[in-house]
Amino acid sequence: MLAVIKTGGKQYIVKPNDKIKIEKIKNEKEGEKIVFDNVLLLEKNGKTILDPASLKKVNVSGKIVEQGKDKKITILKYKPKTRYKVKKGHRQQFMRVEIEKINS
Repeated sequence: MLAVIKTGGKQYIVKPNDKIKIEKIKNEKEGEKIVFDNVLLLEKNGKTILDPASLKKVNVSGKIVEQGKDKKITILKYKPKTRYKVKKGHRQQFMRVEIEKINS
């Protein structure tokens, strides 16, 4: 069984017992259950389901295993001859989720 879910503006191919790294969802804590309702594709017993009406009943449930921050990304802006430069850093927050089952 296989499903494609959408969260945080990205799409993920998931199977039961997979661990995926997604962008942090507010108000969710480590150890809690999480349900993904936005399923784009479902493959079950060799048949692929793409119909949006059929996929509204399907959801994917998982458990939050870890929360943290990624490595720092450095952003530089520079314009020559004007003495303009800006240096910024960013650390994206993430959650690691273990997929428990695909409910169809």
